[in-house]
Parts: sequence; structure tokens; C-alpha cells
Amino acid sequence: MIRRRLLPPLVAVLALSGLAACSEESPSSDGGDPAAAAAPTEETTAQEVTWEKVAGTDECECSDGTEFHYWMHEADPTKVVFVLEGGGACFSAETCGSENGTSKPNLESDLPDEPGYVYSDGTPTPATDGLVDVANPDNPLAGYSVVYVPYCTGDLHLGDNTQDYGGGVVVEHKGRVNATTALEGLAREFPDAEEVVVLGFSAGSAGAPLYGGLAHDLLPDADIKVIADASGAYPGDELITGAIGGLWGIFDRLPAWPEAAGQPQTAWSLPGLFVQTGRHVPGIALATVDTANDEVQRRFTDLIGFAGTPLPELIDRNAEFIESNGVEVSSWVGPGTQHVNTAGDDVLYGSEVEGTQLIDWISDFIAGEDVPDVRCEDCD
Repeated sequence: MIRRRLLPPLVAVLALSGLAACSEESPSSDGGDPAAAAAPTEETTAQEVTWEKVAGTDECECSDGTEFHYWMHEADPTKVVFVLEGGGACFSAETCGSENGTSKPNLESDLPDEPGYVYSDGTPTPATDGLVDVANPDNPLAGYSVVYVPYCTGDLHLGDNTQDYGGGVVVEHKGRVNATTALEGLAREFPDAEEVVVLGFSAGSAGAPLYGGLAHDLLPDADIKVIADASGAYPGDELITGAIGGLWGIFDRLPAWPEAAGQPQTAWSLPGLFVQTGRHVPGIALATVDTANDEVQRRFTDLIGFAGTPLPELIDRNAEFIESNGVEVSSWVGPGTQHVNTAGDDVLYGSEVEGTQLIDWISDFIAGEDVPDVRCEDCD
């Protein structure tokens, strides 16, 4: 079960800064204090979650060339959640350098026995709250098996390139190599999966729709759902898309989906990934979760020239673009400045908008029900 495998000129710094939206952020830190959650029930305590560390292939690696691994929890073999971790992005010698980097360059400081992030103060913190807490009976993903993909490549899980930024800073942007290896591991270990939920946090949410389509290719009989948390405001203009493609190599070895034949590379923008996957897998369930004043998305959309545009407007523009191309996407926009809503218990179970609780909305979505777009009226 433990294996390894592989499946990349200049960038406008302000443009790409907008995609480094979760630098020095983590879903666990965004999720709040686990102690604030309700005490575990007897049922929860009985459902022990054990994690197996699975080595990547020889072609997998983190930004600094160190080894990559992913995590697996085996429970219900017919229901699996594929988790794409967040954690920043980098695009220059300064942002990718070890001292001033805006993304995690390796997994050496992660927890040894389970998935875990590193806070900005260097304290390793478990990443197994919120929707990843599959022992919690209140979680709509309770009892699911989990394949958890750590993030250490600074490329939104989309890259396949070795980039020399000068000054001795050479980065292995191998996010897609790593994540597809984990996805292949999922298909190998859970060949009878009937339901696969692709769940992405922050940087991980940017590439989540692509992995929904790739999951379908590996498990064509499975019902695929995608939840992308905290990247819904980033625009898909050609400048940003082209810059990313040149820097990270995201256009190399794109899926040979017939629905995308003849389209320009810029059609694979962040909102474009929803379109490409939705066309490739008709009827796939796609959802985005955001907050109206997400302090991270706000900061970086300001940098790329959208300071005067409210985040909900940017989110709506992307949703309208996706749906104008014949693909449906369900959208939740809650109040406040929270960055990432589904990785911690306090927001996941405590957020309510116009009478609808976030956990109920997500539960209905996962259950296959049609859910309405939810928008806060008082978003401060």
C-alpha cells in the first residue's frame, strides 16, 4: 500500500500575489480552538481514527526537494473524502526563499503521526477538525475514509515544473505530481468507492475542481462532489492565468478531456477549472464556501487591482462565468473576515446566514440535494 510516483517568464508579482492567498494561514488555525467544540460523545470516542503515512513516488517532492508523503484513514470503503491542504503560494526568489517564504517548503515540521500544519509560530497543529473530523457523528462526512494531501509546493496543487528564481532559489513546483499520486492511491485502495468528496481548503480549494474531474476518470462509477473553501473571489483573467502557467507549469500534461479540445491554455483559469470539470463530468456537484470580507482574499485581491470591488461581487462574477458556460455551482457567502470555514468546528457548526446553518447546507449538498445560493445581508 505504501508506494511512490509522478504524473510545470516572468510573472506579474501583483497578479500572482493574489493567488498566495493563504500564505502563513492554515485551515486548522482558521478553524478556531478545538477546545471550543462540544465534548465528544460516547459514539464519537468509540470511532477511533487512525492514520497511515503513505510515501510518494520517486518523482514526488516538496518545494525544497525533500520527500513528500500523504495520509490515509481507512473506514467505509465506499465513501472517501480527498482533502487538499492549504498553505500559501510562492512566485519569486523572495517569496519562495526559506527565510521569507510565503508557503511551506517541506513537511519536516508536520506532526509525525497524523496530518498537521505548522502555525506561523512554528507550533505543529492537527488538521483533523471540522469536515476532516470523520469521527464526529455531527459531521456529514462521519465514517468516511480519508486521503489527505499535505501541501508543500507553493503552486495550489497545480504545478509540474522546476523553477529557478535566481539567487540560489530553485523550487520544485510539483503540486500536481504529488496530488495525483495521492489520488491514484485513493483509486487503488478504494476501487469500490461509490462516493468521493473532494475537499479543498484555501490554496487547496483552488485546484479542487480539477481533482473532481480527475477522480471521475479514475473511478467513473463513483458520485463525485467538490467543496472548494476560501478561493472563490480570485478572478480568471488571462494575465493571471498565463503567469501561473509559465511559472508553475500548470499547462503541462493537462487532462486530455475531449470537451476541452482546441481551447486555449487560459481556459484553465481558476474559475475555468470548474467549467472544464463540469463539462467533462455532466451533473457533477460543485460548491464554493467563502466569507464576504475574508481578510486573506481581501488583501490579495486588493493587490491585483480589485480594491474597489467587494468580494461577494467577485465571487458572483466567477459564479456567473461558470454558469454561463453551462455548469452549475452552489455558493455560500457568509459574514465576517474568516478565512476557511470548514476546517474548524466553531465556524462549521456555528455559522448561520439568513436562517440557514452552514453545516446543514453542506450536509444537504453532500446528501445530493439541491441547495440554494446563500448570501449574507449584513456581512460585517
